[in-house]
Amino acid sequence: MTLVRPADAAAIEEAAARLASGGLVVFPTETVYGLGADAANRDAVAAVYRIKQRPIGHPLIVHALDDGPAMAWTEWSQRAQRLAEAFWPGPLTLILKRAADAPAWACGVESTIGLRAPAHPVARALLHAFARRGGIGIAAPSANRFGRVSPTRAEHVVEDLGDDAPLILDGGPCEEGVESTIVDLSRGRPVLLRPGGISVAQLAAVLGEEVLERDAHAPRASGTLDAHYAPATPVEVVDAEEVPARVAQLRSQGSSVALWSRSVPASIADVGLAMSHDARTTAHELYDTLRRLDRSGCDRIVIERVPRTPEWRAVGDRLRRAAAAS
Repeated sequence: MTLVRPADAAAIEEAAARLASGGLVVFPTETVYGLGADAANRDAVAAVYRIKQRPIGHPLIVHALDDGPAMAWTEWSQRAQRLAEAFWPGPLTLILKRAADAPAWACGVESTIGLRAPAHPVARALLHAFARRGGIGIAAPSANRFGRVSPTRAEHVVEDLGDDAPLILDGGPCEEGVESTIVDLSRGRPVLLRPGGISVAQLAAVLGEEVLERDAHAPRASGTLDAHYAPATPVEVVDAEEVPARVAQLRSQGSSVALWSRSVPASIADVGLAMSHDARTTAHELYDTLRRLDRSGCDRIVIERVPRTPEWRAVGDRLRRAAAAS
C-alpha cells in the first residue's frame, strides 16, 4: 500500500535514508511532484524508468542543492554560473555537457545532463538530508506514467502510480504548476528547449545575449516530445471564436464535451470550467484542471487557445503537446 506522509522532519529523514539505500521517494518541487532516486545509483535510476514506463533513451533531470554539487556532474561554464546565480534555487534546468567521470544513468543516450536546484522547502530539506548521507544528486522526473498529465498534488501521484508509488512526501499543491524552463548550454549558443516560469527575456537579460529557439540538433531533454502531458480523454485546443461551433458540432455527433474556457459560457458544454485570465494562475491550475476534465466522463475535452504572448507561453506549450497526443 502506498504510504503518503506529511513532509515533516521525520518523514524527510526517512525519505533521505531510503534514497541512500537505493530506494525511491516522491517529493514536491515548486513545479511538479518528482519521482526521485539517487542519480549515482544505476539500479535506482532503472527503477524510476520502470515505474514511469519511460523510454530508456529519454533523459531525466538531476536535482542538486546548488552550483557546488552540480559542478560534479558537468563541464560547468560561465553561462551556467550566471544563470545559476540569477535563478537557482528555482524553476530552471540547465543542459550541459556531462563530466567524463560522472554517472550516466540519468542521461539516457545523451552526452549531456539536465540539472536544476529546486526552490521548494521540502525538496531542499530532502537534498540537505541526502547530502549528509553522501548523496550529490536526486534524479527525478515527474511522478506519473510517461506522457501523462504531471502531478501537482500528492493525490495525483496516487491516482497515476497506484501501488507502484513509493513513499510520498506530501507538501501540498505545487506553487508553479508547470515544469521548469529548460535551456541548452551544451553548444555554442544558449537555446530554449522547453518554456516554463522563467522567460526567454529573463534568460537573455542575465546572459547578455539572445536565447535561440530549439533546432534540429538540440539534445534530448525531459518533457520535450511533441506529444506529452496528456489526459486519457482526447484534447482539442480551439481558437476562442470557434469554440461554440466546435462544441455544438461534437455534441450534434453524439459526443459529450468537457470545456475549459476564458470567454465562452460553461453552459454550452456537458461539463464546463472557467479559465483564469491570469497566466500564472492558469499555470498553477493547469494539471489539476486537466485531471478534473479527464475524470468528467466526457468523450472530448475542448480548451480555448491561450494568448500567444510571452507570459502564456508555458501554458500554451503544454496544451499543444497534450492535444498532439490525442
